[in-house]
Amino acid sequence: MPTLLEEIWNRRSLIILLAFNDVKARYRNSILGFLWTFLEPLLMLGVLYLVFTNIFKNSIENYPIYLLLGLVIWYMFSRATSMGQTSLHDKAGILQKIYLRRELVVLSACLTSLIMMCFEFVAFAFFVAVFHFIPPPTILLLPLLIIDLFVLSFGISLILSVLTVYFKDIKFVWHVVLQAGFFITPVFYRLEVFPDPIKGILELNPMSSIVDTAHKIAIYGTLPTLLESLHIIISTLVIFLIGYAVFKSKDKRLVEKI
Repeated sequence: MPTLLEEIWNRRSLIILLAFNDVKARYRNSILGFLWTFLEPLLMLGVLYLVFTNIFKNSIENYPIYLLLGLVIWYMFSRATSMGQTSLHDKAGILQKIYLRRELVVLSACLTSLIMMCFEFVAFAFFVAVFHFIPPPTILLLPLLIIDLFVLSFGISLILSVLTVYFKDIKFVWHVVLQAGFFITPVFYRLEVFPDPIKGILELNPMSSIVDTAHKIAIYGTLPTLLESLHIIISTLVIFLIGYAVFKSKDKRLVEKI
């Protein structure tokens, strides 16, 4: 039986097709269509920028760019896991008609979010130009960080997709978790504002490390330390391996349960 990587390569055309179909379906009956991919982060940017520049003062340099980058990274994770957890239900008709490794369906949902993230980076590039911001050379490392973000999202989505098949309420629970997670991730603030004990706890959240590192390399030209890099890579791989193990343990009965 082919390994997961071999199956991904062999089925790459189908995975990409499913992902793009999901993007189209998401905006099929929307008046503004794909424009919502740009408007969603921009609207949130406007609200948070208004709050944290006029009501709660902050001293973060290049704050609009800082805020928008954090939102783009967070939205990728939020969408990927939300779409991934319902992907087996959404593609039940396909899974019951043709043989397809179930994890590839979850993968295509995460890929959909990644495609939407690419559109959001167009909005990010627009703001970079508007604010006359010149990114540092370290921004070239951002794609490597996005790979970590994708693997993390895929691993969590594998767990959530299995749990959602067995427990329908999980999608509501995860929605609450995401809302809480947004506020404990340095999207609109810096981790340095907290004392070391609290900062250490927040850094246990893999998304905190990913968003914080994205800010450092894309805006401030600061390379992560070896320890920070290892923390992101190891935590991402561990979560993915746990997610894959959980998924494979229930794989054979998933289609029956959908």
